[in-house]
Amino acid sequence: MSDVLSPGFALEDSDESLHLRPSGDWTVKTIHVLDEDLRALHPDKRLIVDLSGLGRVDTAGAYLIDRTLRAAPAGSGVEGEHETARHLLTQVHKVSDPAPPGPQPDRGFTALLERTGEGFMDVVSETVSTLAFLGETVMTTVRLLMNPFRMRWTSVVAVMEEAGLDAMPIIAFLSFFVGLVVAYIGATTLMDFDLEIYTVELIGYSMLREFGVVLTGIVLAGRTNSSFTAQIGTMKMRQEIDAMQTLGLKPMDVLVAPRIIAMVLMTPALAFVATMAGIAGGIVVGWTSLDINPGVFIERLRNAVPMDQFWAGIAKAPVFGFVTALIACRQGLNVGGSVQSLGHRTTTSVVQGLFAIIVLDALFAILYMEMGI
Repeated sequence: MSDVLSPGFALEDSDESLHLRPSGDWTVKTIHVLDEDLRALHPDKRLIVDLSGLGRVDTAGAYLIDRTLRAAPAGSGVEGEHETARHLLTQVHKVSDPAPPGPQPDRGFTALLERTGEGFMDVVSETVSTLAFLGETVMTTVRLLMNPFRMRWTSVVAVMEEAGLDAMPIIAFLSFFVGLVVAYIGATTLMDFDLEIYTVELIGYSMLREFGVVLTGIVLAGRTNSSFTAQIGTMKMRQEIDAMQTLGLKPMDVLVAPRIIAMVLMTPALAFVATMAGIAGGIVVGWTSLDINPGVFIERLRNAVPMDQFWAGIAKAPVFGFVTALIACRQGLNVGGSVQSLGHRTTTSVVQGLFAIIVLDALFAILYMEMGI
């Protein structure tokens, strides 16, 4: 350290400019003693830095000189011969230049039309791709059902257990409390008209026709869709699907068809459990808050609510199961090679599944109204 020259600078003021004459070694090990003094320097006239007396300099020292020049008025610069310092100042100045501002978004009417058109074309493209996948899935499933020996029944049973039996507790638990809520709201409202006995009909129609199957579809869209998409997407990322194809196995036969069949078979059973759990919630409210004996509740429910309401709800279940599994498998097969793609496709799968359940339920409601059910 004996050959290191202590850094310093001198200021010379003239009428037109202020001269700063650095001296000593301006390196990363020494410039800390100059930092505060240079920050306190606020030149109100043109600053000229004379490099002729400067010793050794590195990038840190060049940055300190460049920062001082940037704080000076326009027309400031350097003079004197010091090849290393001039080269480093040029490099530091380029790096220190602020990034050019990005293009400002066009918020005009033309840009609005352009974004609307792009969004519409994305929707059309997504719809066409989904319909194409739907057709391929239906053909594959029908072909395998016509040749049951080629069906992987072990995979079907495994999916039925994972997506069906394992989901039954949460669906029953959720539907029970939804039945409680509907019964309490109905009883509170009907009590104003001395018609609280009609809470039985409210629970019967709402759970048999709508809430039982819709709650099942919503839980499947959130739970099973994410699971299917993550499973298939992970296989896609690990190139296991490519290995399947190399071995002559079709992903539609091995991955998609078993999940479709399992969901179509299990969704009606789950919807039935959800419906019964919701009615049980209504019975609890009727017994504890309305003094309606469970036997009376069930008898009135059987006499007042037609059986066709039960079948109107259960008929939706296979469609809901088919659509949710279809969306989950398609998004899983579209996963790219990154974790971000897997997360994006999983989120898209859940959102599309929930959207499809609500839209399909609305279409069924219109259909049933036209049919007089």
